Amino acid sequence: QLQASGGGSVQAGDSLRLSCTASGLGFGRYITWFRQAPGKEREFVAAIGRTGTNTWYADSKKGRFTISRDNAGKMVSLQMDSLKPEDTAVYYCATGNPILSYMRETTAYRNWGQGTLVTVSS
Repeated sequence: QLQASGGGSVQAGDSLRLSCTASGLGFGRYITWFRQAPGKEREFVAAIGRTGTNTWYADSKKGRFTISRDNAGKMVSLQMDSLKPEDTAVYYCATGNPILSYMRETTAYRNWGQGTLVTVSS
């Protein structure tokens, strides 16, 4: 079971750090952040491998978002800097064992956190 937290309301240019914690069986091969803005489809944001060695980002998030994992392997964080109003969305974490080429697809995951709302005002 996953628990996402850390969302809130901020101003453009601010930072937020989201966290995803796992209980029970823990994380799968990939731990992935998605987001869903109002009226839009859920989209891939970033992912990290279970060992923490490899990371992947949506092209538009590179340089502003950083995904990381704690040493105990029980929490994955998404550091979001220089936030923009277009970053406003509900952010979800998910985990699973898809093949690498499928890792960015929402349909690759069945284990989801409940979502945490990020609102960025201009």
